[in-house]
Order: sequence, then C-alpha cells, then structure tokens
Amino acid sequence: MIYWLYARLLARQITVLPNQICIMIDEQDIREAPDKLYDCVAWSVEMGIKGVIFHISTKDASAMVPLLPAIRRISSIATLTLHCGEHEEVSGKGIAVTVAVGKSGREEITACIRAMAEEHLSPDAVDESVFERYLTFRYTPDLMIKTGGDHLTDFLIWQSVYSELFFSDVNWKFLRKVDFLRALRDYQSRVRRFGA
Repeated sequence: MIYWLYARLLARQITVLPNQICIMIDEQDIREAPDKLYDCVAWSVEMGIKGVIFHISTKDASAMVPLLPAIRRISSIATLTLHCGEHEEVSGKGIAVTVAVGKSGREEITACIRAMAEEHLSPDAVDESVFERYLTFRYTPDLMIKTGGDHLTDFLIWQSVYSELFFSDVNWKFLRKVDFLRALRDYQSRVRRFGA
C-alpha cells in the first residue's frame, strides 16, 4: 500500500517528460526478467512518453531467440519494431517502441559510410542531415537509462550525444515503477543545454 502511494506521489511530481527514452539492458539481465520490458512500456504509456527504445547488449543476437515471445508481447500495447540480428519486424498499435538486440553504434556508423560510398555520394554533399538519413535508428532520445551499473554501450552513439544519462543502481530484474519514476523525476530536474 505504501509503495503504491509513493509511486502515485512521484507521478504527480513529474510535469516535464522526455519525449523518447532509451533503456540499456545487459544480456544476462534480460534473460532473468524479459517481462520487465512490457512493464516499462506500460509505465511509459501511463506517463505519456511518446517513444521507448530498448537496447539489449549481446554478442550473439541468435541467443535471444527464446526471449522473442516475451518481447513481442509489447505489441499488445504499442507499435513494436524489433531488430534482432538481420531480422526486423513491426507489429501492434500505440506508442513507438523499438527493441534492438545486439546492435552496435559503431557498426551502424560504418554501415552509413559504406552506403554513402556505394551510392558514390560526393564528400562535399555530406553534412549532418545527409548522414542522419542513412542511420538505421533515427531517434534522438532525451533520456538514456542504464540499469544495474554505470557502463554504457556504443548504441545510438551519434543520436544520443545530447541525451541526459541516468544510471540506476537497481538491477533490471528488480526495477520497479518507483525506480522508473525516479529516473523521470531526475530528468525533470536537469536543464538541457544541447552541447552549449
């Protein structure tokens, strides 16, 4: 009962929300609590967040195949775009949710450069907006959340340059709604300078 009241009090304190959030999860953590993805999306919907991106850090995306049914459950409350290895699928309706399994920011940038070279794009024609058209993930998350530690991956390395970072000492499998709301409250307390 106290937990429920505290979550409600926290939610009332939050008046400034990020439009998009990115949550970074390690392979072992997602194995232990794959259904937590659905919970985070449900909390995001409830709070009015417009988009959620999950990055699952793994060296072998195929090892995550047994978890795909739990990931696909998100499509019952959101529009899910799932990237797993070379496979991509879209399903559901609602807020935009992307789950990227084993994706690397360095690989994405390398692929952009390769694609521009294959299209014989003149170096003089390349600027930030042209480069961004070649990105696989065209998101600019306002808030990046890392659970259970302080080590970020290189996912969205270009797109997250001005994102606010929140490191939760709570492990993914123990993440509760109040922990999620604390990250949103922390975001609200910051003044975003966008590199200025």
